[in-house]
Amino acid sequence: MRHVMNAALTASLSLALMLPTAGAQSARQSTLVIGGDFSDLITLDPGVSYEFSGSLVTGNLYDTLVAYEGNDLTRLRPRLASSWTVTPTATGSRLTFRLRDAKFSTGRPVTAADVVYSVNRVINLKTPSSFLYTDVANLKVGSVAAPDAKTVTMDIPKTANPNIVLALLTFNVGAVIDSAEAKAHEQNGDYGSAWLKDHSAGSGPFVLNRWDKSAQVALDVNPQAFRRSPSIRRVILRYMLEASAQQAALNSGEIDVAMNFTPDAFKAVATGTKFKTQKADSFLLAYLGMNSAKGMPFEDARVREAVRYAIDQEGIISGLLQGLGRKTQTIIPIGLAGSDPKIYYPYNPERARELLKAAGKADGFSVDFMVSTGSCAGGVPCADLAAKIQADLAKVGIRANIKQMVNSELLTAYRAQKAPLIQVSWGPDYPDADGNGTPLSDFGAKSLAWRNGWSNPAASKLAQAAAIESDAGKRLNLYKQLNALMVKEGPYAILYQPSRPIVFQSGVVGFNQNANGDVQFEKISKK
Repeated sequence: MRHVMNAALTASLSLALMLPTAGAQSARQSTLVIGGDFSDLITLDPGVSYEFSGSLVTGNLYDTLVAYEGNDLTRLRPRLASSWTVTPTATGSRLTFRLRDAKFSTGRPVTAADVVYSVNRVINLKTPSSFLYTDVANLKVGSVAAPDAKTVTMDIPKTANPNIVLALLTFNVGAVIDSAEAKAHEQNGDYGSAWLKDHSAGSGPFVLNRWDKSAQVALDVNPQAFRRSPSIRRVILRYMLEASAQQAALNSGEIDVAMNFTPDAFKAVATGTKFKTQKADSFLLAYLGMNSAKGMPFEDARVREAVRYAIDQEGIISGLLQGLGRKTQTIIPIGLAGSDPKIYYPYNPERARELLKAAGKADGFSVDFMVSTGSCAGGVPCADLAAKIQADLAKVGIRANIKQMVNSELLTAYRAQKAPLIQVSWGPDYPDADGNGTPLSDFGAKSLAWRNGWSNPAASKLAQAAAIESDAGKRLNLYKQLNALMVKEGPYAILYQPSRPIVFQSGVVGFNQNANGDVQFEKISKK
């Protein structure tokens, strides 16, 4: 990895040296370089991508029908749709979108047919995010139609909530793809997915220049875009897994933004005046996933409870995170309606040992513990967090054998249900309690509950009922019940809800990462 990264840096420096001095300075002024841990990047196809870095990049390559702007995650704004209406029907409701005049990076106009194609390809591909259309929105091929080039209709059955459907359309899965371009690169019925893995075909403010895997992603401004950056012509996301490398690059001026400072380093920089800092809120939850399938160590709910009692949350938050995190133990993050601030599991190793004994594991057990090589939520090195968890579990007799791997490999194994115990983070795909409720509770959604081999019909029923409930009071009551069930029976030990430590050069203006993790690159400039 280091060899590849150094080669990329050498190439960048060589290019700069070939330019006249004024030209090189101008190019650097109009280039935004971000250092961070982007090792979870698996694909840049928005219909397939389901990782944090994938969302960050594709959100700038593609447009959705509607979107949230900045930190306001309560009100939907127009994006490709200039307007929309929700109309009751005999079978549910109909969403009708009127498209603005917009062009893809190819110069082709964005049409209603492109929207229909984009939705149908996700449903047909059965991607990691397909459940948002099939299980949450209850859509099928034929549910979305194009009465004319500027109008899109989406028929939502009574089993889905139109407000949640609008919210989920803001996620990667709602990206509108240039259908002609995708079809031109289709191979063996893959809807262009192999090509779109490292190419772009959107109408967003940037286009993909290149993705040098494990080194950097380079985006160039899209001259056809209707939301275009006035000054930044190129954005480079440089893989820098270690905070020390980010610090050195920030000090030398090689990068403009660092996204994964360690808590210690962030605290030190925040007291100075050389750089600007941002302690961004997030809806992320750092958690342990416990594979609860038949025959696995965590099949017994008492073992899962023992793990929750064994974890020293306060030690993690005050020690490792230096306060860059909040204590929470239920599946809905603080800040979303339906969250529960109650602490159900105070640190109690003795109680953990009692539960293990009751489950027939008085002598403890060994389990493989899968961990990322990079930074975890809140900027703490994943290896440090894993060592703390390992030590906490060892005190109650659980011997966690740490297996480190890059994020892309980690997530691939997790999605194949091959992680006995895993340390990861989750953020909702859209800012609503259902963004966590369905994937973490409903086995049938084939998301997190499925990955952990945990199937509970009562949890699925509650999650499904809460998702479609339109009465706010009744909906909160359903999430109260779901939280109580999940915190007792679920396959997770919530570690903390982090803040995001971001450091940038004093000349960077307009950089903002909202609680959902989105950054609009076109709104950033450099003095």
